[in-house]
Parts: sequence; C-alpha cells; structure tokens
Amino acid sequence: MKKFFNVGIAGYGIVGKRRHNTIKKFKHFNVIALCDNNYSTFDNIKELNKNIKIFKTYKQLLNENIDILFICLPNNLAAEVTYQALKRKIHVFCEKPPAKKPSELNKISNILKLRKKLKLMYGFNHRYHKSIIEAKRIIDSKQFGKIINIKGTYGKSQMISFNDKNHPSFWRTKRKISGGGVLLDQGIHMVDLIRYLGGEFEVMASHVSNSMWNYDVEDNAYALLKTKDNIIAFVNSSATQWKHRFYLEINFELGNIELVGILSGTKSYGREKIIITKANPKNDRGNPHQKTKFYRKDNSWTEEIKYFFEAIRNNSKIKQGNFNEAQKTLNLVFLFSLQKYSNFFPS
Repeated sequence: MKKFFNVGIAGYGIVGKRRHNTIKKFKHFNVIALCDNNYSTFDNIKELNKNIKIFKTYKQLLNENIDILFICLPNNLAAEVTYQALKRKIHVFCEKPPAKKPSELNKISNILKLRKKLKLMYGFNHRYHKSIIEAKRIIDSKQFGKIINIKGTYGKSQMISFNDKNHPSFWRTKRKISGGGVLLDQGIHMVDLIRYLGGEFEVMASHVSNSMWNYDVEDNAYALLKTKDNIIAFVNSSATQWKHRFYLEINFELGNIELVGILSGTKSYGREKIIITKANPKNDRGNPHQKTKFYRKDNSWTEEIKYFFEAIRNNSKIKQGNFNEAQKTLNLVFLFSLQKYSNFFPS
C-alpha cells in the first residue's frame, strides 16, 4: 500500500470544509489541492498551508497528481466530475445526490466497467449514525420478527438557509443546477435509509408540490411505497417543517423502533435517540415496555471516510454507498414525481 494518498477536494463550501477537517484525521491522506469557483471561500482559513494548491475550476484540479478526489460540488457537476476523475484513474468519494438526474449516471456505469480497480463511494452519511446502526442491528437480529411498515419524515423550514439570491447556496432553488428541491437535497437520505433498512421499494402513489416557496423545485414530497414482501412505507420530505424534524418509525410483528432527531452541523434536529419497544400484542393493551438510548456525539463523518479508506487500502468492495446503491436510491427519488409533477424531474 502507498504510504500517502494525495487528495483533492472539489468544492469548498460548508461540506467541503467539513470533509477537509475530517480527512486531516487520517495520516495516510495528504490534501494537496482544492478548488472552488468562489475564491472568497478560502479567505482567512488557517488550516490551509502553503503546500496546498488552490484552483478555481475542477479541470485545473484534475491536472494535479491526485490519487483520491472528494467531490462537494453542485448537483449539475457531480456526475461529470466523477466521470472525469474515474477516467483519469482517480478514486472518488462524491457527496449525494450522485447526479442531477438518473440518465447522467449512464457514463459512470460504463467507465466503472473499464476501471474495476477504482473505488467509487457516495456520501450517504446517515447510514453511519449510531442510531441507524443500532436499528439495522435489531432488524438483522429478527428479534421482533418481520417489518410491517415504515414511516419517515425529514423536514426543515426553508428551501435554503438564506433567501438572498447572491448567497452561494441559492443554486439549490434552480432546477437547471440542482435537479430538484428538498427531496433531492435532504429527502434522498430518508429514501436511502428505508431501502437500507427495509429492502427494495416501488412507488404506489406520490405527490410532489412547490406551493409554499414557489421556486422551480419541490418544497414537499409525499410517497407511499411497497416492497415485494408487502412492507409498506410512507415518506414525507418537507421544506415547510417549521420545527426541523427527523423521524423514522419501524413497526415489527413484536415491537417497534423510533429514531427521533439526528446529530447535525446545525444541531437543529434535536438530540439523536432510538426508542425501542418490545411488544406483546395479547397482553400489552397498547402500553408495552420501552427503552430509550441517547447519542451525544456524531462520529458518522469520520466512520464514513474510514470505511472508504479501508476499501482503498484493502482493495475490498464498497457495500455502503456504492454506485449500484446510489443509482437505485436516485431512481426511486425520481419515481416520486411520476404521479403528477413530472416537469420537476425531467428524465
């Protein structure tokens, strides 16, 4: 194994900076280059040393001698930059969503067939939260029997934190750049989780709207889904959830799990906890025994990059956040739109 891997980060906004801070924990990673079209994002950043090159475009960055690229760019660039990096034989970690729309993933699928030794991973960070890990453990143990249904709500109070058209995040309200609104930006995490925990779903009914903020992207999405094993899931992704909320409920034959709150950079989703209910349907009369676990530290960013690094170091398969998983999740997100608002998500 190489002693050091040269790392580049494309996009140096909030996520790019956070990835950089996490990458610095790994002694085998050596960040040598960054790029962002907004040069002011590099002002007064103490952690940038003289050995790190700064560029304005990803094309300049890709000309550097990098082994690994972290992509933290707007959605319209994600698939193209991923493709260009793989073409240059560079390992890639790309933030979600994997593309603006499913068809953009076709050329990535093709290049991966030629670059079988390269590692490509997508940033579905929520899988690495401790409450999710515990929920997955309980499901796999089958201690509560089969899953009956899943209910998920993930919502915030605005499309973006600032409605200033000059703010760097305003691109999220423009469909030509973002590809979608709150569902593609945030709700995709919930869609990924119900697939991870419940299996493969198909959309039975859905409704997508932009009736509150009136941008050219959705501010609410609702969907009813079902697996071949008849697990039913209901998902609501919302930008009109005035009190920020993450809630995922899983009902089994003999119990229940509630995931309430999630640790985030904004700390606006409340304390992360899991409520575990062991039920005896014949005797409980709706008042079963419950146990609550709280989680106070978010190690998900570190654990996610550690998983990526181990896959590169050991040449092992990426199972969490691999291309096939990301593609299936993106496809399911876009199926939400087929019932009514297909103009939001052109194929």
